[in-house]
Amino acid sequence: MFSVSVFAQLSPGKLTKAHSNLEGLSNCTNCHILGKGVDEVKCLDCHKEIKRNLQQNSGFHSTEKVKEQKCWNCHSEHHGRKFRIVNFNKDNFNHSSTGFDLLGSHKKTDCEKCHTSKNISDVELKKRAKTFLGLSTDCVSCHEDVHKNTLGKDCSSCHNNDKFKPAEKFDHNKAKFKLTGSHVKTDCIKCHPVSGSGKKKFQKFKNIQFSSCLSCHKDFHKGKFGNDCTKCHNTSSFKNIDKNSFDHSKTDFKLLGKHSSVKCEDCHKNGIKVKLNYSKCTDCHKDYHNGEFKKQGVLTDCSKCHTVNGFSPSLFTLELHEKTKFKLTGSHLALPCINCHKKEKDWHFKNIGINCIDCHKNIHGKEISFKFLGNNECAKCHNTESWTTISFEHDKTDFKLLGKHNKVSCESCHKNKKTKEIKFIFSSLKSECVTCHKDIHLGQFDESGITKCERCHTFNNWQAEKFNHEKTKFSLKGGHEKLVCSACHKKMEKNNISYINFKLEAFKCADCHLQ
Repeated sequence: MFSVSVFAQLSPGKLTKAHSNLEGLSNCTNCHILGKGVDEVKCLDCHKEIKRNLQQNSGFHSTEKVKEQKCWNCHSEHHGRKFRIVNFNKDNFNHSSTGFDLLGSHKKTDCEKCHTSKNISDVELKKRAKTFLGLSTDCVSCHEDVHKNTLGKDCSSCHNNDKFKPAEKFDHNKAKFKLTGSHVKTDCIKCHPVSGSGKKKFQKFKNIQFSSCLSCHKDFHKGKFGNDCTKCHNTSSFKNIDKNSFDHSKTDFKLLGKHSSVKCEDCHKNGIKVKLNYSKCTDCHKDYHNGEFKKQGVLTDCSKCHTVNGFSPSLFTLELHEKTKFKLTGSHLALPCINCHKKEKDWHFKNIGINCIDCHKNIHGKEISFKFLGNNECAKCHNTESWTTISFEHDKTDFKLLGKHNKVSCESCHKNKKTKEIKFIFSSLKSECVTCHKDIHLGQFDESGITKCERCHTFNNWQAEKFNHEKTKFSLKGGHEKLVCSACHKKMEKNNISYINFKLEAFKCADCHLQ
């Protein structure tokens, strides 16, 4: 009873289950230094796996933030057998603090699939249940090395964390055998065979023989032309013969320009020994222009416009175009040939027309009379420099531009704003003021359904400069001359529209003055 009483007075409480073997007065110095408290060195003497991590500067306990802490700051004792001395929650744990970031598929992997005893090399740690210590960051510590240590341990040089296959980071150009031509499209397994079966399957990547083509390919010529296949062939295609193996310039037809890249069989369709006709381009090529350039039934020499370097661009220059019936001026100079010479599917150069209407649609339709347009003669108003630059004498029309009308843009009057489609109106545009301007007098001055604003107004401003009150039914002589207009002409409203009443019907004095 005495010893129990003394222990109860000295010990602040029972140890956790993990440290229960250290219970008792004789074991205090295993962790404590008398008079000084807990010694971290003693903690690490027991927890060698933590000590090893600190020495190797790896793992969670080696991070700067954790290093600064004392062991007992996180793992305090004497709180009873059931006290949770390792307060660890895997659901909100930042795995990056261990020095191993969870990337790709690792993010979705359950903790227990990696943190299992079979992946721990330390014998003592293997015995522990539910430990998260003891794992290596090497891929092969968790994953099987399917390459059987033939390619080293740096898996990340070829694979990523998303999926093992395909090895997207692998670059065959960094290997001793660089892939060119058709080798790029060849399945790996054709050169890197798989041996064994089931779990013992092994695909060979190292020590593949490639000193000559015959290491992989059968000698189609059976040794007749030696072992150096590259004298005639290349990796692009076996049928693609190296042009350096045959000097075509020794023949009567030198291979120049694009002819040098043409396959032999494209011209020699009946075999190389058959002599070909080559005096004219059309001996091999179809007349693309379908006889447009024939003179007296004979095709013009193609080389006047084309070269062996390519059908396009043409040698037909702007200077040569100036000698045709249609000279290029203004914006026409900047147009690509296709705009005029390929209106539908085919190119055409002869008899395509030289009038505007041959290429351009008459967007005005019947809005411009023959007097101004003629037979679709757009040049009467437009030029080739810019379609929007108009040269037109408006005074020749029935509506002369006077006063402020001279400064108004054409589209202000001639652009039809009632439709979504941009359309300009000319002939159908009426000359009455109300066609463009709102009648603020609400028809007070209509005569036979027409309002002639010019009886009072000019084209210089809206002031009624031409209005003479003496010509009305009511003279302003005498005291009326000094009155402001609004004294008699009051503001009225009709159909929710305000207007000034100028058409007065009552002129008796009593109509305005009190008796």
